[in-house]
Parts: sequence; C-alpha cells; structure tokens
Amino acid sequence: MPNPYRLCLVGFGNVGQAFARLLLKKETELKEKYDLSFTVTGISTGSHGSAINPAGLDLAQALDLAERGGSLEPLSKTPPPKDSLALIEACQADFMFETTPVNPQTGQPALNHIAKALEMGLHAVTANKGPVVHGYRQLTKLAKEKGKRFLFESAVMDGAPVFALFREPLVGANLLGFHGILNSCTNLLLELMEQGQTLDEAVDYGRSIGITETDPSNDIDGWDASIKVAALVTVLMGTPLTPQQVNRTGIRGVTSGMIAEAKAAGERWKLVCSAERQEDRIVTRVAPQRVGPDSPLYSVNGTSSYCQFELDVLPGLGILESDPGPETTAYGLLADMLNILEVV
Repeated sequence: MPNPYRLCLVGFGNVGQAFARLLLKKETELKEKYDLSFTVTGISTGSHGSAINPAGLDLAQALDLAERGGSLEPLSKTPPPKDSLALIEACQADFMFETTPVNPQTGQPALNHIAKALEMGLHAVTANKGPVVHGYRQLTKLAKEKGKRFLFESAVMDGAPVFALFREPLVGANLLGFHGILNSCTNLLLELMEQGQTLDEAVDYGRSIGITETDPSNDIDGWDASIKVAALVTVLMGTPLTPQQVNRTGIRGVTSGMIAEAKAAGERWKLVCSAERQEDRIVTRVAPQRVGPDSPLYSVNGTSSYCQFELDVLPGLGILESDPGPETTAYGLLADMLNILEVV
C-alpha cells in the first residue's frame, strides 16, 4: 500500500461536509479497487475555525463538531492558522479541495486559495465557479508550470461530467453553442409558481428545504446561471467571459398571470441559458422563456438541470442531471481527484 495522499479541505459547508462523508463512505472501496488511501491533514472553515494535523485529522469527529455547530480548533495539533492561505501553506498536503461560497463578481477568495495551493505544489480541485471564470487561463498556466492539475468538474451541473466529456470523449469536436437549464433553484421556483404559489412563497419554501440562500438574489436575478454560462464559454469555447458580460434577465418579472397564460397554452416558463458562436463572436443570454412540449427543457422538473450542446460533428448532445444535491457535487470532487491520479 503506497503512502496515503494528504488532503486539505478549504471550505466545510454543505458541499465540504458531503465530500468528507463521501470519502469515509468510499474509503474501503478506494483501497480495494484503486490501492488508494488518504488522510485529511487540514480543514479551514468560515464559521467553525480550522485545524491541522500532519498525521491526519479524525474526519468523523470533524463532521460531528461541524454538524453540531462546534469549532474544529480542538482537533488541531498545532496552533490553528489565522486564515485559509496560511492553512494551505502549513498543512503539507498533496491535494487542496476548495468549496467556499462563489463570488460571481471577482472569484475571490477562491481564486487566491487555488493559486496558493498550486504555488505550494498541491493539485487543486474546486466546486467553485468563480475562479474558473475569473482565473481559468492564469490558474491552468500556473498548474502546468508546477506540474500539477487544476480541475473543477463540480463547478457546473454538480457531478455530471460536463468538462471531462470535452477533455477526452469529445476530443476533436468543436462546440458551436449550447442551451439549457443550469440553475436548479429557479427551475423549482417556477414550478412552484405553476402550482399556485407567488414568487415570495416559492422562495420561502425553497429556503425551508435548503435550496435557496438567505439572500436568493444570485439565483432569482440570474447571476448563478450567468456565471455557469461564462464558465462553459471560457473553458469549452476558448473565449474568456465574465458573468457581467452575459445578457442577463432573472425571473423577478415572471408573474403568476404569465405563468397561468403559459399553462393555458400548454407551455411552461424556464430560465434558459444559451451561447452561440456567430462568426467572430459568441452571443450569450440568460432569460426566462416559454417552452412547449416539443422542447427537451419542457420536462425538466424540480431541481433537475439540462444542457444540450451543438457541435460541428454532433448536432445535438444533451446531458440531464436529476435532483442534484451536495452529494452529487461531492462526487464531482472525488472524480476529479481520481482522474488526476489516473486510476481509471
């Protein structure tokens, strides 16, 4: 058995904790199937402190403390670092997994976290869209210089293999455009409005089940959808794009009357994301649209998401992800690690 890989977790909210639980669940399988073992040497959180142990933290105990609202600092074998950058520098890891909240405007502080990890000789894996949009070329170049990898499968459509699909299976294909539903929150909100709720009532329900944030404006105003469009265009179409450059309209203007009118016509409102290559430019848009039963978007329900890609060699290739959650996002992080290690 080779020495265990040392992992550093920056961010320990819903996704970070789901990843920790997945590591524990898969621990035996990883050993038996891939001859792979791991220890978590550092965890940094926004609200539960941080901890370092070069010999490996007790991950089950860390989860228990976080779930009960406690601090992780009693687990630390050295004085807890003052911030995430200091933890990355001190925890002597091989991989850094970044799951802090997204910042659509600048990508910080996640961008700095990933740059620091790469500079320290760690592979960097993130579920955060911000650094993909605001630092993709810079971070990819830095990773290559350091002989490391920067991967981000979970940044769009959770654990669905969107970016990996274009790295290998679709080699030689050129992406001409895409359209779909990339924000699962607004998809659920619009469905609840179809059932008779107002937008405010739908938001309150979404908040009660953990789908919407305390401030749901990133979803409702289309920022989350726009940054996902920007990430796909930046990486898959080779054109740097920020969410501010996407033609963006959220769902605040969709009224109950508009929902009823569409329903009477046999149609549904969806927040549709799209990008299309037109000669020397790429036209992007996020906006509510009415779709009929002839559209694949019509039957995308609840918190599911869907993206259809138009390629020069495949006119229509779609990916549907049903009812994602933190667990599916966590799988994307694990898949990135296994792909970096080339165990499959």
